Amino acid sequence: MHCTLPTSRRTLTPIPKPLFAALLALAPFASPVLAAGMNCTLAKTPTERAICADAGLLRQDSDLSAAYAKLSAALPDGRAALRQDQRDWLRARNGCGADASCIRDQYLLRLSALQDMLRRATAYVPDETDRLALEDLRQAVEAASGKNAEFPLEDALAAIAVKRGMTTFSNVRANEDDDEARFPVKRPEGVTPDEWKALQASGIDAGGENGAASYTLMDLDGDGQRDLVIDSYTGGTGLFSDVGALRRAGGRFTEATGSDGDAVSGLYTLNGRGSNQASDWVRLHGRIYAAYRNSNYGVDQVYLLRPFHAVGEVPTLTIQYRYQLQVPRQQKRADKAEVRVLDDALHAGLTQALAKVDPEAPQGGGDSVNLPGAPDRPLCPIPDGVKDDERDRYYQYGAGHYSYETVADMAVHVGTRCYVARLIDWFGSYDAKNGLSAMIWLRPADADDGEEEVSVEGRRRAIRFGTSVGPI
Repeated sequence: MHCTLPTSRRTLTPIPKPLFAALLALAPFASPVLAAGMNCTLAKTPTERAICADAGLLRQDSDLSAAYAKLSAALPDGRAALRQDQRDWLRARNGCGADASCIRDQYLLRLSALQDMLRRATAYVPDETDRLALEDLRQAVEAASGKNAEFPLEDALAAIAVKRGMTTFSNVRANEDDDEARFPVKRPEGVTPDEWKALQASGIDAGGENGAASYTLMDLDGDGQRDLVIDSYTGGTGLFSDVGALRRAGGRFTEATGSDGDAVSGLYTLNGRGSNQASDWVRLHGRIYAAYRNSNYGVDQVYLLRPFHAVGEVPTLTIQYRYQLQVPRQQKRADKAEVRVLDDALHAGLTQALAKVDPEAPQGGGDSVNLPGAPDRPLCPIPDGVKDDERDRYYQYGAGHYSYETVADMAVHVGTRCYVARLIDWFGSYDAKNGLSAMIWLRPADADDGEEEVSVEGRRRAIRFGTSVGPI
């Protein structure tokens, strides 16, 4: 078995059916040919002939037919609206005539829409126990903030984390010069003979970039048998890892199935570059959850995910922080041995600019301007004679990038000169030693050279705690 994670990235398995057989419910609205399921030998319209002449379009039609049938079954009270929606789409598709590219695009759009609706219709709905678990977490974090306002979430999660009954192992390389790591051929320490037999019977192969994957055995559903959590590193520019779980069922580890009959294994994705995400396995109100954290400047959001359930609405805890930001006069660079001491004028200008930054939430950046009450005002005065295509440099620092978070663009005044600056951080990344990881980039408003980089120190304290149930 090859585990493909997460669930949200999979497409529905094609189910061979006559063309539009699943659309029989449209009989009152469709032509007699379509109502019976298209027989390609009787195709008459340019669109019908184009579909029947293209194996790829026929496969798309089969996929759409399967998705429509599942969605119709999942929405017994919404079938009339679904039929009308499908009629509208059929008119748009038929408007393509014989243009195969246009037809293909219409199928892609419609299949994506149907799959999204199907996921929402069949996704797990939090119950009262989940809501009580969320409230337990909120109370634990709020209580922890009274002792340590910097790290209340970390302290609370550490107190409820699952610490026992877990065994973790990883893919291994048979030889040091092997490019690919593979599932172990020998039973790892801590894995029982019975579990090892079930793992071998399941044909586990998490793949990942260069075979990088790890596995954790733990009882996720309280049945006394340990299930399998798979963390597969998929790499890419975001340095992604996909995490999912297989349930122990008899002598195998298998994917659980959702209410629509589709496999449910994927839980979440961790983005190692371009976000600040983490997860902990915790026990709340008698259940095991993956406490999945996604952070930004000023906020942590923690989602309580239940393994073996399709992710839909999720109990969510939001922690709001307030920062105290300052620019150290002594600037230490990790890549340089020397220490730079900021002169008085530059330090004063940076400090004054930083005082205008919202201490709780990012003010945007990129295409937006961050002077309170003056969204259309340039950050620095624009001299006479500046060409139209050069005026934008006075309004913003420049283009952003996915690997960091723009907190604010601002003006820094040093003597008589105005600099355009940007405060950035790494999505609220925070540790006990350094606090908030942040810096200011600044450049003269009227010049392309002279860019500078200044580190910023920030200490936080939790100020608000909120709960909600909604989409992740």
